[in-house]
Amino acid sequence: MRSRIYNRTTQLLVDLLALSLAYVLAYEARFEGAIPAVMLRTLAWTLPYVVGLHYAAEVALGVHRVSWRYVALPDVRRVAYAVGLATLVLIATRMVVGYASQGYPLAVRAVVPFGVILTSSTFSFLAIVGVRVVRRMLAEREESDSRDKPRSEPIPTMLIGAGRAGVLVAKEIMARPDLGILPVGFLDDDPVKRGTVVHGIPVLGSTDQLTELIAKRGARQALITVAAASGKEIRRLKSLCDDASVPVKIIPGIFEIVGGQVNLSRIREVAIEDLLGREPVSLDEDAILGVVRSRIVLVTGAGGSIGSELCRQICRFAPQTLVLVEHSENNLFHIERELRAQYPELVIHALIADIREASRMNAIFGAHRPQVIFHAAAHKHVPMMEANPGEAVKNNVLGTKFLAELADAYSVSTFVMISTDKAVNPTSVMGVSKRAAEIFVQALSQRSKTRFVAVRFGNVLGSAGSVVPLFKEQIARGGPITVTDPEMKRYFMTIPEACQLVLQAGSMGRGGEIFVLDMGEPVKIVDLARDLIALSGLREGEDIEIQFTGVRPGEKLFEELSLAEEGAERTRHPKVFIGRIKPHAWESVLRCVADLEAAADKANGDRIRDVFAQFVPEYTPHRGSVPAVSSAPAAPTTKPTPLELRPRTSLVAPEPS
Repeated sequence: MRSRIYNRTTQLLVDLLALSLAYVLAYEARFEGAIPAVMLRTLAWTLPYVVGLHYAAEVALGVHRVSWRYVALPDVRRVAYAVGLATLVLIATRMVVGYASQGYPLAVRAVVPFGVILTSSTFSFLAIVGVRVVRRMLAEREESDSRDKPRSEPIPTMLIGAGRAGVLVAKEIMARPDLGILPVGFLDDDPVKRGTVVHGIPVLGSTDQLTELIAKRGARQALITVAAASGKEIRRLKSLCDDASVPVKIIPGIFEIVGGQVNLSRIREVAIEDLLGREPVSLDEDAILGVVRSRIVLVTGAGGSIGSELCRQICRFAPQTLVLVEHSENNLFHIERELRAQYPELVIHALIADIREASRMNAIFGAHRPQVIFHAAAHKHVPMMEANPGEAVKNNVLGTKFLAELADAYSVSTFVMISTDKAVNPTSVMGVSKRAAEIFVQALSQRSKTRFVAVRFGNVLGSAGSVVPLFKEQIARGGPITVTDPEMKRYFMTIPEACQLVLQAGSMGRGGEIFVLDMGEPVKIVDLARDLIALSGLREGEDIEIQFTGVRPGEKLFEELSLAEEGAERTRHPKVFIGRIKPHAWESVLRCVADLEAAADKANGDRIRDVFAQFVPEYTPHRGSVPAVSSAPAAPTTKPTPLELRPRTSLVAPEPS
């Protein structure tokens, strides 16, 4: 505290001294070093109020709160506005006093010449900005001197992309010798940039010249610094680097560059999500703030892949309190530690709990009184739930039912349920359990003041239990990679994108809607496997084999995102659609849920599937034994009969060509 007061006092004195010096130098400049006696008296009389006026303008526009150590261009603009405001007041005062001074000799001493006012304003701007820039330069020099020097010779690196992200990366690299990166040049396809110099690094040519320029400049690696590059472009650049026999790395996406800062510790190898890259998500942040800001937000499944990222995104919108509910203590420990480190001012409660345990959840709601709930806790593994249908009922259906009833009882404002594309025309227990949960939430919304919505999307890259970590594990073992069917397709998006759109969807609607996220085009699983093999520096067939094992019970070749009868419509957000279907009768829903609970208690898989078929008529259950892992060879498959296709905006999966 004392240190902060000392720093603030020092900054105040330095500013006052700089403004005073600027005003005196303005008189020196105006009268070429020979200030008349009358003007010296004017200088002495007006110095206090001129300096005070300039500093008051700084305070009014918040210049005094800006950190000198991290001063940037927006702060310089703020100084300019403050100086401009003070200048306007001085000019107006000069005109009024100059007119009023007629007949009042003493008033003449307060008449500041126009030339002095303008010169003083220029000098004041330069002085205020100058002392802050000097402070930042000294701080950066201290940081540079304190960092460890690279332990080995810096690696000559070609930077690809001289846009906004490239400029930030170049600036950071030049200030961080400990990174061990020696930039030898930029490549950029914009002809206007070629021949220019960015932070001392020349823009040498286009990406088509990559092989030639890498050899000419002796680069031993390439770094993609294009923040919003498409998957197709990244694939092309990686191919060019492979042809040039240099490894290629990439910086995070533009959504991870905050406040003009880029974290170069996150430079990494090109990953599968880069090759499947999509356009960055643009959010209506005001709408999300209206739901989350200064609210008590509870997230179930807070330690899972989706739940943990939801927590990270929610923290950006300044909730009053964040309540983490998670069954796995390890997952809860990791996400709590991460959030407390990044948001030390936020009130966080980390609670180990099972959403199916009535007394525990009642106690949590009673103690914390959540206002917004994001329900991400669920069993999601298709073959595992096919083999354990009772657990899918208990967690996905009964857990959601109990949580939704608590939300209603405690007058929660908004309840957002995370659903899945597998709930559409389900063929698996996991998919139909999520569809049953959707139906219950929608039916309850008709009887509750709580705004219940469901958000449905497909697979997320890299989530726990998903295909990408499995393929990476198989590659690490030397193969083979097992793919169920050569025609198997799935929708994919990244975890951050999915969670951002969940927050966006949660800010929409009046209750009872099913929001559908635009997943783009479906991707063949076998193509995903081939990309991962290539990213590992291996060759299909020679180093790693792909084996087709046959479609497992409950799986579909093609996932859908919306029922035809839902009539998915566009919302104000281009990547969020809304489906409205007629709610089920409340008594019928309660009866089916009760039947499911009774069947689950008896662990009767066939009975569970029968009840699901009554509850969800579009469900096509698998009958017979369910192996844990199918190792049978691929059987000939036929394309499923498609639903009645709607326009592209309906997000019904298109018939594969």
